[in-house]
Amino acid sequence: MKVAISGSHGFVGSNLCSHLNKPDNHYEIIPIDIAGSFDLSDKAQCEKIEQFDVFVHLANLAYVPASYENPELFYRINYLTTLNALELCRKYNASLIYVSSYIYGSPKYLPVDENHKINPFNPYAQTKVICESLCEGYHRDFKIPIIILRPFNIYGIGQKGNLLIPEIVQQLKQGNSTIYLKDPSPKRDYVNVIDVANALKICIDFENSKIRKYNLCSGNSYSVRELTEIVNANLRDKVNFQFSESDRPNEVNETRGSNKKIMEELGWSPSIDLAQGISKIIKHENL
Repeated sequence: MKVAISGSHGFVGSNLCSHLNKPDNHYEIIPIDIAGSFDLSDKAQCEKIEQFDVFVHLANLAYVPASYENPELFYRINYLTTLNALELCRKYNASLIYVSSYIYGSPKYLPVDENHKINPFNPYAQTKVICESLCEGYHRDFKIPIIILRPFNIYGIGQKGNLLIPEIVQQLKQGNSTIYLKDPSPKRDYVNVIDVANALKICIDFENSKIRKYNLCSGNSYSVRELTEIVNANLRDKVNFQFSESDRPNEVNETRGSNKKIMEELGWSPSIDLAQGISKIIKHENL
C-alpha cells in the first residue's frame, strides 16, 4: 500500500512513519514535508507527487498564539494544503485521513462526543473547521473516502514547541529547580503520540467508502497542577512549580472527550495513560 504522509518530518508524522516502517508491515511511504523543501500549498509542486492509495494529511500550522499574530498565514496555508491534498486524492482515486483538532470550544457537556456542537474559539481552530467543511464537500461531490480525526492534546517523547509538557521538560533540562508556568487550573484530555500513530495506522488499513469523524482522546482530563504533580512523582530531584494565574484569550476550562465511537467502529483504544506517558518522557530525557 502506498501512503502519502504530509508533515512526515513533524512530531506526529515521524512517529507514524516509524510505526509503519516496522519489518512486519507492508507500506511504501511517500514523505511530504516543508523541511524536505516540499511545499504542499504550492499546486505546481503537488503535481510531482506520485500515485498513492491513502493520503494522511498532517501538514498544518498549529500553534494557537501564532494564529492570532499571523491569521492570514494560518488560513492560507491550512486551507491550501488541505485543498491540494483533496485534489490529489480526487486525481488518484485515493482516500484521505485528515487530522483536525479539538474544535468544540467551551463544552456544553462532558465528555464531549462527536455530536457536540462545533464552536471554534481561535483562528487556528477556525481553519480546522473550514478544512473539515472542505473535506465534506469533496466527499459529497467526488465520493472521496475520508476519515477525520479530532485529537485532543497530543503529547509524547520528542515533542518540541511552546506547549505545556515540552515547556516543562525544557526547563528541567536547563537544571531549573523552580519551574514557572501560567494558570494551573485548566484541565485537558491528553493522548499519547504512540496511540495517535496507532489510530492512524488503523484508519489507513480500514476499508472505508464514507466520511467518518472521530475524537482521538483518552476520556480523562488533568489540570496543569495535577500534571506537574505527576512530573514531580517521576523526577529524581523534586522541583518547585510556580504559577502566574494568567491565561490565554478564550481559554477553555476543561476538555474531556468521549472515544466511544472510534472504539466501537474502528477498535481503537488508548494504551498509554498520562502517568505512564510522563514517566516515559522523564526516563527518555534522563531527568
